[in-house]
Amino acid sequence: MNTVTALINIGVVLFAVGGADACTSLLVTRGASADGSVMITYTCDGEFHPHLEYTPASDHAESDSFEIRDWQGKLKGRIHQVPHTYSVVGLMNEHQLTITETTFSGRRELHNPHGMMHYWHMMRIALERARTAREAIDVMTDLVDRYGYRSTGESFSIADAREAWLMEMIGPGPGGEGALWVAVKVPDGYISCTANKARIGEFPLNDPENCIYSDNVISFAVEKGYYDPDSGEPFRYRDAYCPATPKNRRYADARVWSIFRRAAPSMNLSPDYHRAVKGAKPYPLWIKPDEKLSVSDVFSLMRDHYEGTDYDMTKGVDAGPYGTPNRWRPITWTVDSVEYSWERPISTQQTAFSVVSQCRSWLPDAVGGVLWYGLDDTYTSCYVPFYCGINALPKSYTIGSLDEFSWDSAWWVFNFVANFANLKYCHMVEDIRAVQRQLEGGFLALQPSVEKTALDLARSDPELMTRYLTDYSVSRGEMLVRRWRKLGEQLITKYNDGYIKNEEGHPEGRGYPESWRREVLKSRPDQFKLPIKRENISESKLVD
Repeated sequence: MNTVTALINIGVVLFAVGGADACTSLLVTRGASADGSVMITYTCDGEFHPHLEYTPASDHAESDSFEIRDWQGKLKGRIHQVPHTYSVVGLMNEHQLTITETTFSGRRELHNPHGMMHYWHMMRIALERARTAREAIDVMTDLVDRYGYRSTGESFSIADAREAWLMEMIGPGPGGEGALWVAVKVPDGYISCTANKARIGEFPLNDPENCIYSDNVISFAVEKGYYDPDSGEPFRYRDAYCPATPKNRRYADARVWSIFRRAAPSMNLSPDYHRAVKGAKPYPLWIKPDEKLSVSDVFSLMRDHYEGTDYDMTKGVDAGPYGTPNRWRPITWTVDSVEYSWERPISTQQTAFSVVSQCRSWLPDAVGGVLWYGLDDTYTSCYVPFYCGINALPKSYTIGSLDEFSWDSAWWVFNFVANFANLKYCHMVEDIRAVQRQLEGGFLALQPSVEKTALDLARSDPELMTRYLTDYSVSRGEMLVRRWRKLGEQLITKYNDGYIKNEEGHPEGRGYPESWRREVLKSRPDQFKLPIKRENISESKLVD
């Protein structure tokens, strides 16, 4: 399976489980990172089994073409192939270029089923043909101009070793040509975030160094009645093509708020906008973090259930006796004709895989680009480094099926641990996070030494450097899976039949938290009440 097949599978499954409005992306510029890296993230959320893919660089003949197929694999057309395509590891190519996405529904009437280009086609082709973020934007927008845009609204996070860009795009409706889009460069020293709702508001019309857009992005909105130029209000992309509603604020803007509040606590950012309080202003497109962010900090930001806020998903009767933050789908439900919704966090059991890309301009591309890759729920997963200069992947990350459990599949191993933890979440998650911190800390601590060796090899034998980075990435990936499999086995033996083994290996009954027991008694105060003890039966005689 090549990269385009993998991306098609992602699109098929997300469509099948009810839409692809299910991802979160953070963008970190060089001036906002602790070491000068450009970083972007991605949680690819959906109920499917991902396969990590590697596509080698390739030369093509003048007559070669690239096939475009739909969700069912039906051929929709062919486009002319370029003479040379670059190698790709997951969502990062050999030049450190990385592209991620989140989908927004926006105006559904603008979906164009007659277009050829789905977002995953555009991402794959740009990764194979572009060296920089600006080049990727040119490739992607040229593709939709030539062949039409088929997806719904999309926010693309695009980064190279120097710049991070956010591009938002939506179609022109059935039979229309091209797409309506705008791309803005995140200012150096700032971070941005997007989560299934268009975020770009007002944008500069005469600043091509920092903002580019389709020629008709405003005129089309005027023609459709999405924007009135006589209103006295500036044109805002998000208002025209993805109007805010109480539901999409709760679903999408809450995640933006949570990342921003944690990266910049000094802002004291109000939750009012994502709670649809009248008059509340939208969150800024980008902010300056209180402290520059390390790779580890970014891992942490992508692990969030609104802990410590009024919306903390580990609290309340809905979290169960052991504080699980997971809420089973559907996310909305109705009782007595009133619609309700669970919170939508950044960390969710629906995540298939996530990435944190690290792009560094002062290093050769093969060493400077690292795709930190995690499987399943970000909160209970573990990120492992895959350098963009490698030419092979660990087998366990490339095999498996949602239809059959297998300890040989890395995804199933992580999925098992995450699911088992729901039995006694508040206890088990501490064991999981301890191993997570140990392993990720080790990978980060080794990074300078690994890269020094790689740089030394690059000067004398580039092929040996490739082999070295490949061996390191593959071995770390397989080691991680072995350790996580062992962790799963340890959890089964430690947490068994409701008991928890103590340090001496003896099972102890910890019971339920008092706060939860009190909630149970509120609903059934008499059922569990014991009769008054007879005088000749002491409490110690009452045994299970």
